[in-house]
Amino acid sequence: MSATAAAVVPPPGRLPVRGAERAAYAVGAALIVSGLFHLGVFAVDGGPWDGPVSWRKPFTFGVSFGLTLIALARVTSYVRIGERTRSTLLALFAADCVLEVAGITVQAWRHVPSHFNVETPVNAAVAMSLAVGGALLVVVLTAFAVAAFRTRPAGPAGMPLALRAGFALLLVGLLSGAAMIARGVVDTRTGDQQAAYHSTGALKPLHAVSLHAVLVLPALAWLARTPWSESVRRRIVLAAVWAYAAAAVGALGWGLATA
Repeated sequence: MSATAAAVVPPPGRLPVRGAERAAYAVGAALIVSGLFHLGVFAVDGGPWDGPVSWRKPFTFGVSFGLTLIALARVTSYVRIGERTRSTLLALFAADCVLEVAGITVQAWRHVPSHFNVETPVNAAVAMSLAVGGALLVVVLTAFAVAAFRTRPAGPAGMPLALRAGFALLLVGLLSGAAMIARGVVDTRTGDQQAAYHSTGALKPLHAVSLHAVLVLPALAWLARTPWSESVRRRIVLAAVWAYAAAAVGALGWGLATA
């Protein structure tokens, strides 16, 4: 086959659905149901919406982790990565999502803070498991991001850009999360646990917005499959990427201004 002929061969599509992907969908759905259940608990039981002890935390963590897990299982099928490697990473990510949501949920039912809480051995063990789980999240998601940037992802027009931008913003979210944890740990070790909860507030909006870029941008690229030309669809995705990046910057500004 000539070089010219090889150049016009379309890239392969998404990887076939395997057991790990199906399991990720099921676990993600269960986490979303758990989050919505705790929204119902909040409606019945009441209590504060903000703060380190609130039914908001199992609600938001359950829904957020569930949606992210489902999105990641879908979008990584466009990433050029070995099926066995992808299945292993998805399994680790799913297990870690369950660990994170479970830790948050258990502490909510115990009516104690989940993060930076080392007042008892049980609380310290939960806080440590959440920190270790967070480190594993960084490793797994970074591995997917590296694969997405190393080789151009497959998919419809605009999907490669959406995936790469989504993973780039996701890494920003992970870095902001790591910064919050580091700051909170420092404050906790100096004996000011309440300061640990308040000092991380400036980065929370950026953390929340940037983490979900890998869900929103690829979904937009998939929905943009229209009779329009590929160049138009790519421009639509590019505009969405810039808009999302602006939203992330705005979220950081809002957090700094209101912290």
